[in-house]
Parts: sequence; structure tokens; C-alpha cells
Amino acid sequence: MTAPPTHALAATGAPSAAPVFVTGVPEPSWLGRITFPAMVSYSRLARRPLPRHLTARCPTYVDSRGFTELKKHGRWTITAREYVEWLRSHGEKINLQWAAPQDWMCEPAILHGGRFGRETFAGTHLSVREHLHRTVDNYLTLRQLAPELPIFPVVQGWELDDYLRCVVLYTAAGVDLAALPLVGIGSVCRRQSTAEIGQIVTTLAGLGLRLHGFGVKTLGLLRYGRYLVSADSMAWSKDALHSPPLPDCVHRNCANCLRYAVRWRARLLAKLHALPSRTVERPAA
Repeated sequence: MTAPPTHALAATGAPSAAPVFVTGVPEPSWLGRITFPAMVSYSRLARRPLPRHLTARCPTYVDSRGFTELKKHGRWTITAREYVEWLRSHGEKINLQWAAPQDWMCEPAILHGGRFGRETFAGTHLSVREHLHRTVDNYLTLRQLAPELPIFPVVQGWELDDYLRCVVLYTAAGVDLAALPLVGIGSVCRRQSTAEIGQIVTTLAGLGLRLHGFGVKTLGLLRYGRYLVSADSMAWSKDALHSPPLPDCVHRNCANCLRYAVRWRARLLAKLHALPSRTVERPAA
């Protein structure tokens, strides 16, 4: 399978009032029922054979399940070869547009492990710098194994200097991030309402990177969404979990309800389209 033509998600150049919003979906079967961009986890896709008659009607983006892997195991249990072989075999069926690499998140809980609230983390017990090197190395490996697949790199870090160091590592490896149609920004979803992450996003956008934000909630999108080319979120499901079901819905809650997801998405898009245009200053040559 060859890489698809540049999708609207990767459009750049003119200032954009809002990022393309990619809705997280819980099941592969949804891909045949919706037409808007959807993000689905590799774990959901690969845990059992895809529905026999599934033909995706939407652009599909694959999350590599990196957070879950490192949270549960403190390491990757899915090899790079296994990952690209699955994408090769099923990319056309799911209408694959982009896939995330097997990057290494840099949240303190991921690094150090332990109990955080109700969640338990195995911990990698590695440094942020080691996570940056492993993130870049994995992207290079995936690109070598499957140069035809639309896998985009991710810039990882925790503090601003970490992200800038990660950019330098990509550059040293011969990867010009500013020349690529999309670059993910990692380790943001748990602190997106802070001024710190806003500074990180605007700084990377100022370097000419066309950014995708992973797991960005509404507050984060409204705060710095104009500096993103695209973003994904499954926040609608959490919202539905703590809300009454929609009229005529017979389930206990709408946490896995397509009708709820569609309505939540429409409300979010209305807010995003009210954002001011993106104005990114480029560093002087």
C-alpha cells in the first residue's frame, strides 16, 4: 500500500482558525458507519479479526496504544515489525490516513511508576533523555521497515527543553520535521490546561512544525488549538459516562454511543470554529 495523497488534515500555509478534529472511536465497526475523521487504538483493531464486511467510510487514524503499553508493562510488547505488518495488511480496509509511531511518553508516572489516583503504572525507570532517543529510534526503524506507510513522527518530552532536544535528535538523524505534513506532540493530554503546555505548543509551531495533539480535551483545544493542524480526543465518552443517556437510548449511559459522539463532536466544532485565526511567527533565518 502506498502512502495516501496529502489529506486535508495535513494542509498548511494559510492561518487556520481551528484544527481538524479527529474523533476517538471505541470500536472498529464504527469506521463503516461514519464519514468524519476517526482515531482508533491499535489494541482495538488488532485484538480480533476485523469485521468481515467492514469497509471504512471515514479517514482513519491509528493510535499505537503507547500510553497503555508503557503504563501496563513499562516497555513495548508489540514489535515494530508486528505493527507495520498489521498496518500493511489492513490499511486499505480501514482507509488508513496516518498512524502514530511507537513512541515513549515522558509523564513522570510513566517513567517512575507507582500509584497515581486510581491508576497503577509499571514504570520504565528510564530517563526522559532515554525516552527521547527511543522515540526517534523507533520512528527511524518504522520508516526503514515500511517507508510506504503513512507513519508520522512524534516529538516527546516533559519540559520545553526536552521537546527542543527531541527536535535536534530528529535533525541529527536526517529527519526534517518542518518538511513533513504532520508531527505529533506527545505527553500533553494530562496537563493541557496549563500555560506550560501552551508555551511548548506555540514554540514548536513557531519552528514550522505542523502539529497533531494527542488526546486533547476541550479546554486545551480552546486554549491553543489554533496552533495545531489537527487533534484527536475521546473526551466525549468520559462526558457521556457522567451524563444521563440521550432520549430514546436504552443503555445505562452513552459512553459507547455513536449518537452521543456525533452530537458532542458537533458542539465542539462550533466552539472551535469561533477561535481566532492562527498566527505563528517563524524564527528569523
